[in-house]
Amino acid sequence: MNERFQSLVYGTVFAIAVGWLLFIARDILVPVVFSVLVIYVILGLARLLARIPVMGRKQPTTLHYALSILLIVLVLFAGASLLLSQMVRVAELAPQYLASLLTTIQRGAVALGVESEPSWTSLRAEFLKHISLTGIAGGTMTLVVSLLGRLVVVSLYVAFLLMEQKVMPAKLAAIAHENGGGEQLQKIITHVNARIGTYLAMKTLISLLTALVSYVIMRLFGLEFAAFWAVLIFLLNFIPYVGSWLSVLVPTAFALLQFGGDPWTVVAIAGVLSVAQFFLGNFLDPYLMANSLNLSGFAILISLAAWAALWGIPGAFLAVPITACITMVLAEFKGTRPIAILMSRNGSVGDDA
Repeated sequence: MNERFQSLVYGTVFAIAVGWLLFIARDILVPVVFSVLVIYVILGLARLLARIPVMGRKQPTTLHYALSILLIVLVLFAGASLLLSQMVRVAELAPQYLASLLTTIQRGAVALGVESEPSWTSLRAEFLKHISLTGIAGGTMTLVVSLLGRLVVVSLYVAFLLMEQKVMPAKLAAIAHENGGGEQLQKIITHVNARIGTYLAMKTLISLLTALVSYVIMRLFGLEFAAFWAVLIFLLNFIPYVGSWLSVLVPTAFALLQFGGDPWTVVAIAGVLSVAQFFLGNFLDPYLMANSLNLSGFAILISLAAWAALWGIPGAFLAVPITACITMVLAEFKGTRPIAILMSRNGSVGDDA
């Protein structure tokens, strides 16, 4: 009993220490983890290029990597161009939507029975005092500059990781030789590579499909900035549970500003987007993803809360692949295998999954 209590205490202290280190080192670790995921994407694209009939296998691996990186850069450039063009459009229409927002607030005041001239005048003045288009634009530019800085850091990490890729197997083999357990280490790496690679590929495909369907729906209803919302929905779809709700709520909130005088259009947009999210999330997503990561819904929810608390919004995006890696490692050791079983979808882990 004493030994179990000591193990529990040591384990708790160790977990707290690791959590503290993850929190204080988040500015360093988050770009590193993102760069590792980018490496997975590059390697996956390179493998797809190698499968192209006739030309694919004849080209050197370096060319496959270069084409994969070029494709990612082109996608990022297209996304950045879209965002910049949409920001210019937002600046042009900001006064119109600000007036629409104030009108919506006034209608709400009337519905609640608080529409008297003094109260509405003071409310309007107070609202305008706190809403500064200049401040919003400045905050947006600061965010863009910060994201560009992080993108540069991630790009540097990716470049050095690609250079390390050729010698990494030899390094891992040397570690295994020095400490033993080489077969188990290789097994863990192979398992993680297969599962995470499959997850990223399938999740990207589903996110892209969800964004395209949402884009068509928003365009049919005439919602402004449909392309921008589609890009946002694509990104949000990587956040489990919460992302699906936000993918409906954010465009609907904007539709309320644009179609404030036509509530049925707003309801229709929210309803059709919800149906699309429900179908894709509850039927297509499980069908394609299957047990690619073998994580229970509760484990995903807890990991989302934990990693978001540690690393903020980036932690929410990274929660699922990080937790999956941890679960696969825990499954390979007898002492931690019960934890992996509890975190799994159906109780099967390792070779049984």
